[in-house]
Amino acid sequence: MSKDLFLANMTALVTGASSGIGASTALALASSGADVLLHFNSNAEGAEKVRRTIQQQGGTARLIQADLTTREGTRSLAHYAATHRIDILINNAGSLLARTPVLEMTEDLWDQVLLLNFTSAFFLSQAVIPGMQQRKDGVIVNISSVAARNGGGIGALAYASAKAALSTMTKGFTREFAAGGIRVNAVSPGTITTNYHKTFSTEEALEGVKCATPVKRIGVPEEVADVILFLCSPQARFIHGQVIEVNGGFLMP
Repeated sequence: MSKDLFLANMTALVTGASSGIGASTALALASSGADVLLHFNSNAEGAEKVRRTIQQQGGTARLIQADLTTREGTRSLAHYAATHRIDILINNAGSLLARTPVLEMTEDLWDQVLLLNFTSAFFLSQAVIPGMQQRKDGVIVNISSVAARNGGGIGALAYASAKAALSTMTKGFTREFAAGGIRVNAVSPGTITTNYHKTFSTEEALEGVKCATPVKRIGVPEEVADVILFLCSPQARFIHGQVIEVNGGFLMP
């Protein structure tokens, strides 16, 4: 574990923590002293692997399961969050679910994508904010996407729309809660080597992204986790309502 335990005595809830950015973020937070709640849906094996790694490094982690594509799962996790001390919330859970052209989108799939990528993040944030207000301290980091700015690829409109809403929500929460000591920011990853792209992107598409990215490579989850950890640190105390792009220069403001 890191000697710089600036998150000691804090509890962090990371959604979608069984792999990719969520797993790397959980490891980074634990290395800085946080007690980490590892949310997962179906990948229990991955979540348990992250938990074991944290414990082997001297940290503390617990598992919590919920299906955030359903209102029941969202309510369950929000209830847990509302009844436990959460100092840091990382709204990371997200997926395309299925690459679907606009004319083939169904109501059920649309609802599931928005629940997972946006609505669940709203209600989890709503659940933890009262405790943060009482303590006059708290951090929320939402994981948006470069798709929020460029509309995503064909078949990703619901996902891109949800991520854009998440970026906007970040700013709205800041206006309402920053004066009470709660810092809300977002990180917007570009193309990162995660299961998302293994599932939904072709090798040809990924090669095209590499060519269009100034650093000429795809990012790795740890590079996103480093930015999230910074936003949770005291060094980021005057950063509020920002959407930080982490994409190797693929898309620049």
